Amino acid sequence: MLLKTLLQKSCLAAALLSPYFLFAQSNVPFLYAPHDSVTLVMKEASYKYTFNVSEAGKEKLLRINPKSRANKMWVLTGRDSLAVQYRNNPRERFMLTNGKDTAQLVFSYFTPPAHEELNKQGSAAYAQKNYQEAISLYQKAIVATPKGPHVRSTYYNIACCYALMGQKMPALKALEQAVDAGYKNVAHLKKDTDLDPLRQEKTYLQLVNRLEKQNAQLGDPLKAQLVTTDVHRFWKAYDLAAKNPARQQEIFEKEYFNKASVGLQDYFASKIVSTELFLNNLNNKTAFFPAIRQNTLQIDNMKADIYKSFQKMKDLYPAATFPNVYFVVGRYSSAGTASDNGLLIGIDQYSRSPEVPLQELNLWERNNYGYVKDVPPLIAHELIHFIQTNRNDTTLLSNALAEGMADFIGELISGVNTNKRLHDFANPREKQVWEAFQKEMYLNRAYNWIANSNQERPDHPADLGYYMGYKICEAYYQKAANKKQAVKDILEMKDACAFFEQSGYADKFTKI
Repeated sequence: MLLKTLLQKSCLAAALLSPYFLFAQSNVPFLYAPHDSVTLVMKEASYKYTFNVSEAGKEKLLRINPKSRANKMWVLTGRDSLAVQYRNNPRERFMLTNGKDTAQLVFSYFTPPAHEELNKQGSAAYAQKNYQEAISLYQKAIVATPKGPHVRSTYYNIACCYALMGQKMPALKALEQAVDAGYKNVAHLKKDTDLDPLRQEKTYLQLVNRLEKQNAQLGDPLKAQLVTTDVHRFWKAYDLAAKNPARQQEIFEKEYFNKASVGLQDYFASKIVSTELFLNNLNNKTAFFPAIRQNTLQIDNMKADIYKSFQKMKDLYPAATFPNVYFVVGRYSSAGTASDNGLLIGIDQYSRSPEVPLQELNLWERNNYGYVKDVPPLIAHELIHFIQTNRNDTTLLSNALAEGMADFIGELISGVNTNKRLHDFANPREKQVWEAFQKEMYLNRAYNWIANSNQERPDHPADLGYYMGYKICEAYYQKAANKKQAVKDILEMKDACAFFEQSGYADKFTKI
């Protein structure tokens, strides 16, 4: 069964909202926070979110799935609290102030795309071995949303169900549909026990051969394509929407998302999530976006440095593969990620130059805003993610090593550490950071160390898991006599705990 499916949207998501809304209530209260800190708590959904009024921007939007929302949200202002009672309004608005700065809090209800719930139900039926029901639900999911990255994984799951039922012909047909829709993970396909009944079938062998040929073509670093079409489509949509703001959502859907490359399709599913959230970010950065335009169009001038890093990776690790690189404009939620289709670069987060205004960015956004000249090192980091071995390990240690090796080997091939600011902070405090990391390293606590932008503070950066993973990989590499073998060991690591012990990293803190 393919477990890697589309990103599951949480019941609540925090985002910025464009400034025009009617009051949902005639007596909208002002909530006062003496120390500028506001915490929103929904006990029934185990939800907690803290922000500073002065950094809240124009409006804070809390999008709530009506199926899972609680009846009350507690707003804690440090001095007292208010229980906000939900009504049936599409949006309910409250204001928060510390006596100087004011933010506007908006509750908004949304319904996720139909295919998400159907796929979730299908997976539940699969887990109960009710394969026919799972197939029916998966098929309905494809009908509900016939385009997008979920289609390939859904067809794959249908193939697994048919194979487990002993129905080879429909299983092979569904598997072929998955590959036609963009399924590329031949390694998983070859080891997935659900597909054991198909191993000797001619169609199965042909599909494996087809995918292996595709993978073999990825071995040449100079054949990787740098795809910038999505960036150009974004600016076309941006100009059209500026002329007709009332049709903004329609224009972006038609000119940007509906014409998306496979890279933007994957990025949308995992990082943008919805057009509404995308436009919320866009409309709250009205000075930022015009200023970054020319910087986002500089990729063609960087090809030489990108390919140079790729060639160094090939020299260090001959088994390396080099996928296409897709440049997109997102909603400032990810500068880079990887999918089966390639490396996905959110160029809006790496478009910095001295003339770009920063006043619309919050603390985390400012601290994680990359210079356009550093795009090649960012791509080097993401390339490592595409190459590294997957581990079925949810511990903080494993996750930190996954990110740390991308920083460490990415620096080896590009000459630049993409998270230098973390090292500037942590190097003078390495023992202190290590001691805190050590307490959680074997627990499922990556959320305290990686992608924890909600914990960013002026005196303490988020994402220190990258730093710890880097330092452990660095210790292993420095200890090794054969450096190329060390790189291979790092990339092909299967046991995070054993690797950590072999690195000897902790020894530096126990020496007298």
